[in-house]
Amino acid sequence: MEILNLSLSATNRFASNYLEKSPDVLSFFHYRFNDLSEDQKRLDEISNRNFPREKVADHIEKFMERFPSSEAVNNSLAKLKQLNSVVVIGGQQAGILTGPLYSIHKIISIIKLAEEKERQLGVPVVPVFWIAGEDHDFHEVNHVFMPVERRVDKWSYPEKVKQKIMVSDITLDKDVCREWVINLIENYGETNYTKELIAFAEDALMKSSTFVDFFASIVMELFKDYGLLIVDSGDSKFRQLQKVNFSQQIENHREITNNLLEQQSVIGKNGYPITIDSHENAANLFYCHPKSNERILLEYDLINNTFVGKSGAVSFTKDELIQIANQDPAKLSNNVVTRPIMQELLFPTLAFIAGPGEISYWAELKLVFEHFNIKMPPIVPRLNITLVERAVESEINDLNLELSEVLSRGSVEERDRYLESIKDKEVAELFSSLKSQLLKQYQLIEMKTNELDRSLIPLLKKNENYLVKQINFMETKLEESVKSKFDVVLNKFNRIDLSLRPDGFPQERVWNIFFYLNQYGTNFIKELMELEFEFDGRHKVIKL
Repeated sequence: MEILNLSLSATNRFASNYLEKSPDVLSFFHYRFNDLSEDQKRLDEISNRNFPREKVADHIEKFMERFPSSEAVNNSLAKLKQLNSVVVIGGQQAGILTGPLYSIHKIISIIKLAEEKERQLGVPVVPVFWIAGEDHDFHEVNHVFMPVERRVDKWSYPEKVKQKIMVSDITLDKDVCREWVINLIENYGETNYTKELIAFAEDALMKSSTFVDFFASIVMELFKDYGLLIVDSGDSKFRQLQKVNFSQQIENHREITNNLLEQQSVIGKNGYPITIDSHENAANLFYCHPKSNERILLEYDLINNTFVGKSGAVSFTKDELIQIANQDPAKLSNNVVTRPIMQELLFPTLAFIAGPGEISYWAELKLVFEHFNIKMPPIVPRLNITLVERAVESEINDLNLELSEVLSRGSVEERDRYLESIKDKEVAELFSSLKSQLLKQYQLIEMKTNELDRSLIPLLKKNENYLVKQINFMETKLEESVKSKFDVVLNKFNRIDLSLRPDGFPQERVWNIFFYLNQYGTNFIKELMELEFEFDGRHKVIKL
């Protein structure tokens, strides 16, 4: 393996400007990323605040008991309890079989940045992955995309979940899941590693009860040797540590929303789109109904001074909601606005690893953080990685394509130019001339028909369309015949796009790590982790 660094634009303009450290974007944040002097300022800020280190570390230790572990994990737990320790943290939803590649890229980013900052700053730095198990969008985590017959095919886990319940509470039917996973892996194609990979997935599944368990078991088996700690935001015991913070959020709900809207106004005036959907009545909390387990978004009713759920499903006074926070915090859950605040109050965060979309929405939270007299941590863009297989690289070279262009927009334009170049111009002109003559003759016939019997006009049009359709059919058949002679070249274009820009999207947003584990074995992660990564904003092309 080797890394090639390329300068590519991010997937949105805001994130691109952030990577370029544009002054108008950096003004929405408290720290500049990838700056040692800023890291030192952050350490100084953290040292003046109190964190529930022991309680958080004890919870994580108990939570992780059922997952693969190592001496490195034990060392990280011990570090987290030290008064001068800090964390590099980031999170993602618990996608089945870990979801799209960017989840793996985020974990690699967390671990690598923690290692780098510990060397640079001389303080204990712990890598922490925050599993967003409290999210209730099951359809975002229940599928994997597969390459099938030169196209992208969506394979969804067959069990249905109709209610809006937290992913942490969604149980797995192990027999159904096992059959689905084995079928999926086998459809990647038989390799020297397929049986081993199926056994790996089966072992993780047998130790799991929920989607989050399955996700965490796979992640920890792959990354246990690097001291990674994991926490599930949907774990009811974890929310026992959040009582005071929930109460503060309830007391300050109006100020949180007003500060969010004010910051969004500033960002909008600077010409950037707003990413967090909010309004003045937003309470920025969910209530988890004890009977249905449904996660209900709360709003504030200004007229009745109550917190209400959608369609009046639930209603609480402020005092009642604070009582729930103090006595049964597992019934409450953060939204996209309050989750970063909760995370910040629990962990001494040196840096937050963010994807392009997260960079945008964290910018909208600056004034919310300031309301709580804290600063948001340095927001470090996660490593953007594309895995380039040797055969694909060879085909890119054969076609004289620019790798940076392929990664940015695929090879569709080049393929279309090639198709144009192999067309038989004479055949195209003959068919064009034929259709033109036919349409002109039918115009004359239509004029005459209009004089003789207007009732026959619909039949005439039908006859005309039929003949044009038949001519087009023949033209297409001849074009396909010509193309078939150049299938070798056209298939190269198809394979390149399928690998690097499937359906026009970045590879990391579509393909799953199990495809590569099947090709290269479970040691594939170890080989990736041995590479030297720079957090310089450039795209990391890893040649396999």
